[in-house]
Amino acid sequence: MPPTLENPFYYLENFDTVLEWVYTRYPHLLSVEEDHFIKRVAALPRPSRALLVRMVMRKGPYFRASKLIYDEIGCTRQAASPLVQHGWIDDQPQLSLDHLASLLTKGELLAAIGPVPGGGTMKKADLVELLRARFESHRRFNEWHPSSDDCVYGLLIHPLCDRIRLLFFGNCRQDWSEFVLADLGIWKYEKVELSSTSHGLRSRHEVDHYLHLFALGERFENGEDPNIILSELPPPSTDNDWLASRRAKLVFKLAQHYERADLLQDALALYTSCTYPGARIRAIRVMERCGLNDDAYALASAADLSPESEAEKQQISRIRPRLQRRLGMPMVAKLPAASSLARVDLQLPAPTASFCVEQLVAEHLATADAPLFYVENTLINSLFGLLCWDAVFAPVLGAFFHPFQSGPADLYSGDFFRRREKEFSTCLSQLDSQEYVDTVLRNFVEKADTLAPFVAWQHISEELLRLALQCIPAADLKAIFHRMLADIRTNRAGFPDLIQFWPDERRYRMIEVKAPNDRLQDNQVRWLDYFMMHDIPVSVCFVQWLEEAA
Repeated sequence: MPPTLENPFYYLENFDTVLEWVYTRYPHLLSVEEDHFIKRVAALPRPSRALLVRMVMRKGPYFRASKLIYDEIGCTRQAASPLVQHGWIDDQPQLSLDHLASLLTKGELLAAIGPVPGGGTMKKADLVELLRARFESHRRFNEWHPSSDDCVYGLLIHPLCDRIRLLFFGNCRQDWSEFVLADLGIWKYEKVELSSTSHGLRSRHEVDHYLHLFALGERFENGEDPNIILSELPPPSTDNDWLASRRAKLVFKLAQHYERADLLQDALALYTSCTYPGARIRAIRVMERCGLNDDAYALASAADLSPESEAEKQQISRIRPRLQRRLGMPMVAKLPAASSLARVDLQLPAPTASFCVEQLVAEHLATADAPLFYVENTLINSLFGLLCWDAVFAPVLGAFFHPFQSGPADLYSGDFFRRREKEFSTCLSQLDSQEYVDTVLRNFVEKADTLAPFVAWQHISEELLRLALQCIPAADLKAIFHRMLADIRTNRAGFPDLIQFWPDERRYRMIEVKAPNDRLQDNQVRWLDYFMMHDIPVSVCFVQWLEEAA
């Protein structure tokens, strides 16, 4: 039997928790309207508060009274009366035809507007399209449907509640379901000591700035003219890196839109002013498309001297020689690789049904003495997350500010490691002894199924962890973990597909699998180069189907 919540007012208690949390911890972030709402809603009868929360947590903003029937609330209209008096819901909202159609079945819609030739056989969407030209004005529900004894409520405070939700979660992505999933035990969160002064937003201005950026992003994703979005874009925040990065991400998306639409000058103007990772590379490529090879070479040379990441440095290494050829510059000879990558060429029978090439290779190469697992990014990330659990969940100021965080808010910021350098050093120092084995296995048991940014619970087992800890040298893990910490967003991915263990010999190898016509991705190449540099055993398996080889 699935888990249940015994308290019928569980949702109201969760809502009250949010209001109390925000009111006691962030009173300086509240507007006058929000402050008054929190004070007044607490004085309402419980059925009225419960009805309001039900409406807030459901898809609206319009609701039929007949669809708001809850045993714990009782009479819906009685519970709604104080909400109408406070101006939080409207019991006579003006409804468009589309609003009306969203509330009624096709039969009810026909009953409201009268007979329509052929309407009984039409799909509801087609019927609404037919009626739209006839019914352009907005009307109250009783004017649309005089014979109905139902009524419709319009929720007027959804934006206000969204702002309060933002103050609690620190983002617009999480919603009220977080409470329910946690109460049911479906999601587990690490308990972190929370500071009352810890929040990603520090002033009311920053709250409004975030909401404005979020609204612009939603409008852009919904297809609004990017020129209008750009004209309403606020200037970058100078003292909040988190807000500045959100704005930069939106600018990057707008630039990509212009580039795809071949509006290259518009795209270039945005890329060159954008600090979002990858913007400089895109600017160079747009310059190339515009024939601005001198400008492209100058920017590529600047990037080569001070790359923002390994990914950018790798791309610049390909771009600069191309630009040098175009500009008639002398070419610099490429140094030969210090070592060659181990290669496995495998010919397998062509599969006749749907298949996973990595799994086919795993089954072919595995032996009783050398088991092989399809792990991709999951195993190394999980080992890192389990060993460095205390560092990842360290109560750093501004990293955690509510109980429903699966990881720190600054996980992908440039100073993530610097702000926790002491904690990570303590965790990684365990690799100098056997202590790390106990830590990984202990956290695997004690933290089981707790949401965490690195640990892939559904893909790891104690057997797999023990094999990895037995066969992968601590020095290899330390080298890998240090590179992950240098750029978590990028370097947590790109690991080889398979890992094979020889427990009796306490050794292993990682294997990247490439199907016919597949090629290595950039992040995979960077990891392979790093593995070879540190003598970490890795190979690439190139698969050909026997019929093709013949």
